[in-house]
Parts: sequence; C-alpha cells; structure tokens
Amino acid sequence: MDHEPDREQRYSEFVALLARHDVSIRRFVRSLLPSRDGVDDVVQDTALECWKKFSEFNSDGSEDSAAGFIRWACVIARYKALSWQRDKARDRLVFRETVIERLAQAAIDGLDQQELEQSAIESCLARLPDDQRRLILSVHSPGQSIAAIAQETGEAARRLYSKVNILRKRLLECVQQRLAAEVGNG
Repeated sequence: MDHEPDREQRYSEFVALLARHDVSIRRFVRSLLPSRDGVDDVVQDTALECWKKFSEFNSDGSEDSAAGFIRWACVIARYKALSWQRDKARDRLVFRETVIERLAQAAIDGLDQQELEQSAIESCLARLPDDQRRLILSVHSPGQSIAAIAQETGEAARRLYSKVNILRKRLLECVQQRLAAEVGNG
C-alpha cells in the first residue's frame, strides 16, 4: 500500500511529460516513416513502451530531466518505427534500416536546436514589459488581429502595426543574440 502514492506520482509525472512532448515525439516518428501510415500506431506503441520502462527513466523534475525524457522517448520511438517498418516490409514504401537510423539521428539533432530556439524565445519574451509582451502574444493568438486589438484599446491600427513590427525586430535580435551566445558556450 505504501507504494501506491509513489506509483500515482510517477504516473502523473509520466503523463505530464508525455503530454508536454507528444507533438515532438509525433513529429519525430513522422520524420522516420515514408508516409503518414503507421504514425499513430508507432506513437501509441512508443507511449506504452515508455510507460512500461518509465521506472528506468531517471527524473528529478528539472528542465534537464524534461529534455532527457524527449531524447529517451525518441530512442524508444526509433525502435518502434523500425519494428513497424519490419512488419510492413512487404510494402514498397518502406525505408531501409540504415535510412531510418540516419533520419532518427538528424531528427534528434534537430530537437536540440528546437529546444534552444524555444528557450531563447521564452527568455526574450519574459524580458519585455507586460504590455508589450501581451501585445505581441495577442497578435499571434488565433482569432486575434491588430484591427481587433486596436478597436479594443482605442489605439490606431497603424500605430499598433508599427509597435508590433518594432517588437518583432527586437525579439528577433534578442533571440539571435541568445542563440549566438549558446553556440559560443556550447
């Protein structure tokens, strides 16, 4: 009975990590298969295998741990994709194992860049004053437009376009600087 709360906590941690990285895992699997056929099956098999082996995954709840989860899950996904490919070897549109291995390595390498870019964007957004951050995020929210925001705030649309363009330029420069600094430190 003492282990039940621990199991529930591990399950909650697993579900949170899987939900957070589901899109990345799906994108990774999609990059390994010659068509969309099988992506759902491989992703589902990957999630099940990850849960079976989750006790082997060392997690401390940190960002490094979350980044480790995606790499760990992608290794499992690679093997599940290879297995799926072997099962479908009768089909013409199946990649050879060496191709899958190369695609998997390229996709894993791309994860690092995506994480760096996401971190840089979040950091640069956090440095903006609240009103500027709200403006730039609202313009990029579904269903929002500068015209609608102008109407809500009573500010001229042309002035908001100008503000948004300035903010985009500042964010781009900030992100580029942060990425350049990461490359210099890496």
